[in-house]
Amino acid sequence: MKLVVVSAGLSVPSSTRLLADRLAAATGRYTSVDVQVVELRDLAVEIAHNFTSGFPGRALSAALEAVTEADGLIVVTPVFSASYSGLFKSFFDVLDQDALTGKPVLIAATGGSARHSLVLEHALRPLFAYLRAVVVPTAVYAASEDWGAEGLAERIDRAAGELGRLMEGLGSGAGAVRRADVADTAGAADKADASVVVDTDTAAAIAPRSLDGALASADRFTVIPFEQQLAALRP
Repeated sequence: MKLVVVSAGLSVPSSTRLLADRLAAATGRYTSVDVQVVELRDLAVEIAHNFTSGFPGRALSAALEAVTEADGLIVVTPVFSASYSGLFKSFFDVLDQDALTGKPVLIAATGGSARHSLVLEHALRPLFAYLRAVVVPTAVYAASEDWGAEGLAERIDRAAGELGRLMEGLGSGAGAVRRADVADTAGAADKADASVVVDTDTAAAIAPRSLDGALASADRFTVIPFEQQLAALRP
């Protein structure tokens, strides 16, 4: 599975990148992942140009594609003015609004003081909930005094375990065929004379008995005229 790490650290070396790397390594102990790191500091100019032109540059386009196609995300930002950094927010502003739907995300942040730890709950978690991501329960905040101190390694391991298990759980059904809902499909069809393609396994479970003959095809999918479906549903 593909794990993408988004780091918004600005300095080199960066405590934000260090935390991102430790979270990625810990996740790899729970599930097999191919890790790709997206450093936002390298994309700052292209992100700004995207806002003014409406088109991403080559490097930004590759980063957006990597995030969209990832099986899981680790996102880490430094705390600026009691919130995520502007660069961090700008990257997710130019990302397609549906790109993170249903995607497991581990949120983390770094700061100079433990007093900013609630940024995870009042800023990052609402942001990714709005983007319809699946945010793991444990978020990780690392203040300056946390490095080398007791407790940080345990929080990293717990959060990484939650992300790894979530990626495994959601990934196990990734190859399954998404079955059609008869009502939704019928509503989208042209009501005059349209025909609807219905997954026979799903339709057999929910269709009235008058459709049994039409669903008895040897093929997995059967074309059922829309008018026939309406007739079967009438009392």
